[in-house]
Amino acid sequence: MKTQTLNPKTELLLGASLDVLHFESREWLSNIAFYKDEARFFADLIEKGKTKDAAETAYNQILENLDAVHSELFDYLSDDIEGHERLLSRLEMGESGLADADYREKHRQLKKRMETFTDNFREFKKMVFGYVKNL
Repeated sequence: MKTQTLNPKTELLLGASLDVLHFESREWLSNIAFYKDEARFFADLIEKGKTKDAAETAYNQILENLDAVHSELFDYLSDDIEGHERLLSRLEMGESGLADADYREKHRQLKKRMETFTDNFREFKKMVFGYVKNL
C-alpha cells in the first residue's frame, strides 16, 4: 500500500496560524484573477491566429474548448476559496460546531486543487505558445 506524504511546505502551512492560511487563500484568489487575465489574452491570441486549414481549425477548437474549461474552473475555484474564507471568518468569531481541524483539512484540499490547476494551466499556456509560434 502506497502512503501519500505531504510536502514539507504543506505540512508547515497546515500547522501555521489561521492568519497564514488566510493569507494563502487570498494569494490563491489573486493568482486566479491573474490567470483570468492571461486566459483573456490567450483567447485573443487564439482568435487572431485562426486559419482556414482543417488541421489548424481542429487544434484551434481544442484550444478554445480548453480556454472555456479554464474559465469555468476559475469561477469554481474562486467560489470554493471564498466559501473557505467565510468559514474562516465564522471560525474566528467562535461559532459553535466548527472545528479548526476541519478548516485545515479543507485548506489542504484546496491547496492540492490549486496546485493541480496551476500545473494544468501551465500546460495549456505551453500549448497556446506552441500554436502561436507555429503560425
